Amino acid sequence: MMRAQEALDSLKPADWAATDAVERLALIEKIQGNLLRHADELGAVDAKMKNEHAGEGAVSGAEGIASTVNAMGNTLMGIRHLYEALVGGELPKANGIKKIGDNLYEVDVFPIHKKDKLLAGKAIGLLHIAGEPKQVDPLDKPAGVIAVSGAGNYSSSIEMAMALFLENKAVIHKPHQLNEATDEVWAKIFAPLIERKALAFIDGDQGRDMSALEGLEAIYFTGSTGVAHAIQSAASAPLVSECGGNNPCIIVPGAWTEKEMKHWAIQIASVGKLNGGAVCGRPQTIITSKNWPQREEFITALRKAIQEETFGTATYYPGVQKTKEQFLENQPTAEVLKPEGGAHPNSDFVFIPGIGEDDFAVHNEAFCQVFSELPLDTENDASDFLTKATAFCNDTLLGSLGCMMLVDNDTLKANEDRVHQAVRELNYGGIAVNNVPPNIWLNGYLTWGGCGETTEDFISGVGNFGNALNFENIVKSVIIDDFSAQTFALTNRRQIDHMLTNAALFSVDQSWGRFAKLAGQMVIDGIGGKDF
Repeated sequence: MMRAQEALDSLKPADWAATDAVERLALIEKIQGNLLRHADELGAVDAKMKNEHAGEGAVSGAEGIASTVNAMGNTLMGIRHLYEALVGGELPKANGIKKIGDNLYEVDVFPIHKKDKLLAGKAIGLLHIAGEPKQVDPLDKPAGVIAVSGAGNYSSSIEMAMALFLENKAVIHKPHQLNEATDEVWAKIFAPLIERKALAFIDGDQGRDMSALEGLEAIYFTGSTGVAHAIQSAASAPLVSECGGNNPCIIVPGAWTEKEMKHWAIQIASVGKLNGGAVCGRPQTIITSKNWPQREEFITALRKAIQEETFGTATYYPGVQKTKEQFLENQPTAEVLKPEGGAHPNSDFVFIPGIGEDDFAVHNEAFCQVFSELPLDTENDASDFLTKATAFCNDTLLGSLGCMMLVDNDTLKANEDRVHQAVRELNYGGIAVNNVPPNIWLNGYLTWGGCGETTEDFISGVGNFGNALNFENIVKSVIIDDFSAQTFALTNRRQIDHMLTNAALFSVDQSWGRFAKLAGQMVIDGIGGKDF
């Protein structure tokens, strides 16, 4: 690994910018092959780091593979499809474009390709764009250098690939100090670009020196709000940042069946446990209507899903045990739930029903296994609830990163215009209707970042990353799905380990053989019941 100035001096951004689409496509395919060869190594190194913090056996190799390979695989596949189109002489086309407001357009960008459609089910991915939608050929963008500061919770700096192939820039990559060992593996995977002087990796302690470099086009940063502000103050280059927040799950009142109640309780519990709760976009504050007749039934179902119906995952991220203690100290209704009877290392989950609109849990991010539930005083009516929920989320809840909304199919059909109005009005960079915000981050065609925040006063960050069709002026990304959608369900550890590994490998190599293995193994594992 290099020092920051040495890395900058070693790069040849003009040579990279002059590399044509044919050469780049060959490089992408070579990197994808390297990613497949080193997937097990990435998973083992990532799991080793987390187990050092959470306890031996807390995190599996499959979880490590999912944490490192999946997002990069999806990003590279989207970029590969872009360059396949460029080799053919054109930019790839969206599924459709329509105007949805004054100077606001909605662009349907996912799924486009056949194998994406197989996994997407009924989900669609949309970009909301300010002004007439415009795509830009990445090869038309000027040469330069972007510095990327990697996240601590995920060692999968997809921003690095985006800067190289979507922005036409050479890249300096600095890992979070938790992920220095995985960065050594990433250097093997991206070796073809290191050899071309398009990419340089530096040590994890080089953050301050990297920020002070003269001549950078931009700095991409994923991490805490405080550190982002400090970098912005010290750096001469503009900062594009993603900094988390307190993300809502808005539950539109409706009539849920017992099956639907259990289904979504399990999926909410599961997304709250992913990576020990250290997921920037996962929901934290669940917003209900005080007058929804099924509210208590939902709270009971969610409590049971956390404690009994989904297995334990390890809270490993340094410092978050103190965070849990602060939530317990400041919220009198807080409960400590113990999945698997507390047998899994560091898997306690804090659940806080019935919080108030100005409570500690509203104004603070957990970044660990904490859920709170906030009942708003609204009518048992979708329109009144969405009006008040949107205002609360936009004006009071911390941040603007990810928003989840659940609305049953009958209620959606009866209130479709009102739900879409809420999606337009909610100031969140990623909105998932009947799906989960982490799936926006995992989607190579969508963007990830805050919404409408300013450089002077931001929580979730300014700007966004992503979008393999290379549209400009994106306001937010949206997934809309059916109420029966399957997202994450941590109900069988063996099934999840197989699914995580097979899905990650399929994201890199979308062959029919990989798809058959993914689908077939899920069927086989689904025959068994709970295994914890």
